[in-house]
Amino acid sequence: MAMNDLTQRLRARIAQAGGWLPFDAFMAEALYAPGLGYYSSGRPTFGHGPQSGSDFVTAPELSPLFGQALARQVAQAMAATGVDQLWEFGAGSGALAESVLDALAALGAVPSRYTIVDLSGSLRGRQQERLARFGDQVQWRDTLPEAVEGVLIGNEVLDAMPVKLLHFDGEAWAERGVTGAPDGFAWADRPTDLRPPLDRDDWLPGTVTEVHPQAEAWVRTLGAAWRRGAMFLIDYGFGEQEYYLPARQGGTLMCHHLHQADPDPLTQVGEKDITAHVNFTGIALAAQDVGLTVLGYTTQAHFLLNCGLGDLLAAADLRGRAMAQKLLTEHEMGELFKVIALAPEAQAFDALGFVRGDRSHRL
Repeated sequence: MAMNDLTQRLRARIAQAGGWLPFDAFMAEALYAPGLGYYSSGRPTFGHGPQSGSDFVTAPELSPLFGQALARQVAQAMAATGVDQLWEFGAGSGALAESVLDALAALGAVPSRYTIVDLSGSLRGRQQERLARFGDQVQWRDTLPEAVEGVLIGNEVLDAMPVKLLHFDGEAWAERGVTGAPDGFAWADRPTDLRPPLDRDDWLPGTVTEVHPQAEAWVRTLGAAWRRGAMFLIDYGFGEQEYYLPARQGGTLMCHHLHQADPDPLTQVGEKDITAHVNFTGIALAAQDVGLTVLGYTTQAHFLLNCGLGDLLAAADLRGRAMAQKLLTEHEMGELFKVIALAPEAQAFDALGFVRGDRSHRL
């Protein structure tokens, strides 16, 4: 079978690493290898259905009401912390930036600058085209400056950060990595000192789960640079106790291609998304390590309703209501997706999005 360029690159990396590559390194290449990875190859990843060639749909693509509700929280955070800049990480198609900026203008809370940090050059091109009407108000960066202030938003950013895989055989934990195989790639385990964060004695033999050192390191780095403002991170996931339930024996790693899900990241490499749920307890602890405090943690449904989505739905047409309902319903995004808000301890405030339904006590 002929190998594509990404497969050849990965097999070369595996060979250079002595025949075994930890899964987080494999996932990073599969998603972000320059010009070859899933997010850097120019694929139309975001869209409403497979007919567009896309693989999944995000909340801002489903409905502009998502961004309009979030903008109310952003406006409150800007006023409470005395900042006038916004930052978005992983801005996708630019749909969220567009709806937030339009809504903030309607609220009379126009930011002086909206900075997008995105690793994907191909997505940046789509963002620039979509957001051109905002002129120099929207800017792009590849990296953070040493000191940052402003309100940060990140929708489905953490789930795309590479994870390490751990396998329990009934007696000991091993780190699961990738080796070469005649027809592509195969799993291979190696001994490790890594463990899931919960110390328990009821792990089931055959359990495979994830740990998230890269996402937690990202939060620490970001938090250490943050001087003023607040962060709102939205993603699918759980608190630690729920994340590592014994019944979740297969972990949460999942792939998405043409709006179909499958659990095998070793096939169609570079052609499909690879993702894992977020351990929000780990995110909260990483933030606290660098002096941030948790303003709130709740479901997406509670957050959006607290931010006035009900009023926005009442003013929408029938189609707009139908699409926005997917943001709220339990079997769609309403329960699985969570929102965590973080801020420097000295700038803590009662955030609008957590007035009802705060679950910080469950982290």
